[in-house]
Amino acid sequence: MSTSMSPLLNAINTPPDLRRLSRSQLPQLAQEVRACVLDNVSRTGGHLSSNLGTVELTVALHYVFNTPHDRIVWDVGHQTYPHKILTGRRERMPTLRQFGGLAGFPRRDESEYDTFGTAHSSTSISAALGMALAARQKGESRHAIAVIGDGALSAGMAFEALNHAGVEDCKLLVILNDNDMSISPPVGALNRYLAQLMSGRFYAAAKEGAKQVLKAAPPLFELAKRFEEHAKGMVVPATLFEKFGFNYIGPIDGHDLDSLIPTLENLKQLDGPQFLHVVTKKGQGYKLAEADPVTYHGPGKFDPAVGLVPPATPPKPTFTQVFGQWLCDMAAHDPRLVGITPAMREGSGMVEFHKRFPKRYFDVGIAEQHAVTLAAGMACEGVKPVVAIYSTFLQRGYDQLIHDVALQNLPVVFALDRAGLVGADGPTHAGAYDIAYIRCVPNMSLACPADERECRQLLTSAFEQNHPVAVRYPRGAGVGVPVREDLQGLPFGEGEVRRTGRGIAILAFGSLLYPALAAAEALNATVINMRWAKPLDLRLLQEAAVAHEHLVTLEDGAVMGGAGSAVCEALNAMGLSRQVLQLGLPDEFIEHGDPVRLMALQGLDAQGIENSIRRRWPVSLESGAA
Repeated sequence: MSTSMSPLLNAINTPPDLRRLSRSQLPQLAQEVRACVLDNVSRTGGHLSSNLGTVELTVALHYVFNTPHDRIVWDVGHQTYPHKILTGRRERMPTLRQFGGLAGFPRRDESEYDTFGTAHSSTSISAALGMALAARQKGESRHAIAVIGDGALSAGMAFEALNHAGVEDCKLLVILNDNDMSISPPVGALNRYLAQLMSGRFYAAAKEGAKQVLKAAPPLFELAKRFEEHAKGMVVPATLFEKFGFNYIGPIDGHDLDSLIPTLENLKQLDGPQFLHVVTKKGQGYKLAEADPVTYHGPGKFDPAVGLVPPATPPKPTFTQVFGQWLCDMAAHDPRLVGITPAMREGSGMVEFHKRFPKRYFDVGIAEQHAVTLAAGMACEGVKPVVAIYSTFLQRGYDQLIHDVALQNLPVVFALDRAGLVGADGPTHAGAYDIAYIRCVPNMSLACPADERECRQLLTSAFEQNHPVAVRYPRGAGVGVPVREDLQGLPFGEGEVRRTGRGIAILAFGSLLYPALAAAEALNATVINMRWAKPLDLRLLQEAAVAHEHLVTLEDGAVMGGAGSAVCEALNAMGLSRQVLQLGLPDEFIEHGDPVRLMALQGLDAQGIENSIRRRWPVSLESGAA
């Protein structure tokens, strides 16, 4: 953007600069920030709708509160681009979500204004309360503000924090950013309650003021009571949040700075936990995103003047799409199947399933723990649940996975999307740990399809079992192997030899089979497609160990405790001593960036695999053993 188009924004490097502006200048600043968000996201890709919806709220918060001394915690954090722009990172926005550039979420090591790292949902109230209580204990006078969306508020963790915060005397402000939209449309009784809150007289009260309330007021003897409620922005006698012990204010228009700023200034003076309900619109200020906030939730690069357009050449089907088609086909074949998602209908590929089988589709909201135990309860009654969940989000339901599903050996299928590195979303969304955290659980099995065809087949194999099975697959497309249309599975717990060489055998788990095959050509190595991390194909493993001097395990998950560790444990149990090179993700968090580049940097592309093997056994390779 040219300097002439953003005269106010270009003069702001940090929030103290913002606080020197007059109130009358702030609407213009908000317009410039919104234009900056749109301009940058259209060039880099990223989260758009949510960020366009929080511009005025972000301006107001940094204008009223003394940040970073006062702490702002952004729930999920995908709506923090305006915050980054106003806190000294405007010039780096062109690097957003790129390797070495700005993260797409708040990070404490990126800026002192990022007071708490977020990316998973519903953590903000707990974190902000912790900061407020720490300030109280240290005798420091500071405010802690949690900004949370209505979708995130549906999670149990948010209510646990509200329940605690309501009995603490501290400077905590919870701001409910109510845009009736998380990623997928929000569901559940709480969102229905908020919708009722915003209907009829209630919405009129928020938008048009006291006159509308008084016109519809009941007889005079109740007028004083209703007027008192209206002074707090309400026309109902009590609210859910007041029952938690908060002083509730709202709802107010989250795009009206003349409402936001005085309200925040007043709340700043009050003691005890405060709750402000603001109403915003996702995509605000960009008509295409306003009309379709889901599509513009996380777009790639596009021309803002044109909007998103379908690619000229249809792309290869993604693993997510393969899962979505399998789910519909298996549901048509087996009436016992039900699909469960924790608020990720679009992300997990369940839109078509929802349309075709609405009574067998269950979106539980952002509630991973509940999703897992709901599936367990259904499985007890002879239903066959398929839980579609990102690998990183199943971490949030781990106790339920062990205690409610595995311990009772219930036949639940977990479709783990986003296994391995996920690219631009970075370490918060990486599916790096599922092999390690699933394979150690009794009764659980774990399949690792190498490509699109195997993904469909192994989902069928998982569904056919009478115990819990997870199928992990990466984000995006595979190598383009055509998918079979039938529902034929693959043998349970069995792998296959894909290339026969000598000296070295590469045991590949998942989609790294294909770079392994490329590396093996240069090494004349055997390549085994293991397919299952648990149970291991022990017969195939034993044959490989007997026939080869060296073994290499290859996985796109954490090496510590992963599939390579399982191979070493199995060899030890067999009494076979072999040198094993374990390749996978190291014991560190991998930064965001282009996934192809990230895999190469970890040595998990074909050249990197070859180089690692040559470094480990140079003598064997030179002598012709391979």
